[in-house]
Amino acid sequence: MTEKTDFKRTLDSYRATRGRFRVVEVLPLRYLMVDGHGDPNTAPDYAEALQALYPMAYTLKFASKRELDRDYVVPPLEGLWWSEDMDAFTTARDKSRWDWTMMILVPEWIATEMVETASEAVRSKGAKSAAGPPVRLDDVRLATLEEGLCVQTLHVGSFDDEAPVLEEMHHGFIPDNRLRMTGTHHEVYFSDPRKTAPEKLRTLLRQPVLRSAV
Repeated sequence: MTEKTDFKRTLDSYRATRGRFRVVEVLPLRYLMVDGHGDPNTAPDYAEALQALYPMAYTLKFASKRELDRDYVVPPLEGLWWSEDMDAFTTARDKSRWDWTMMILVPEWIATEMVETASEAVRSKGAKSAAGPPVRLDDVRLATLEEGLCVQTLHVGSFDDEAPVLEEMHHGFIPDNRLRMTGTHHEVYFSDPRKTAPEKLRTLLRQPVLRSAV
């Protein structure tokens, strides 16, 4: 039987502890990505992005097992979030002003050609259904994210309760440790909000940083 890789266990960058900020070096990783804007709770763009990402991710998983004899657990959904005013995350929480990139990790052994073939397979399967192919299938891209040095922690609770944790991270831990923010706020969703009570949601919160000059 093919051994199944679980990246949540094998990648150090997926490790975080509630109530503790950790400085970690994140290696370059490849993702399926879709960009968008607006409140994830109400923007059709967000739902359509996930409807394109998940079929691609699972099609690649099955192709890897079938063609390469390498099986793996589909990694968790992740998101990059930003706004012209980053206080939109920690104070106003005005989600209508948020820009985002939703993404799912792709193993390093998956070739670009396999991603292209997966896209064709998803399109073909969708064409046979009443709903048709995912609306944003053509927007899914394979790209490498290079974050480098980051600060991260595990948040347990509702997404709307993240603000105090981010406030402490951005204005407490990071400057106190002679770091400065760079890059984009990053979240990893270890829980499925459709199946998990809000107070039990587990989300990794990450912020890329640089070391400040002494």
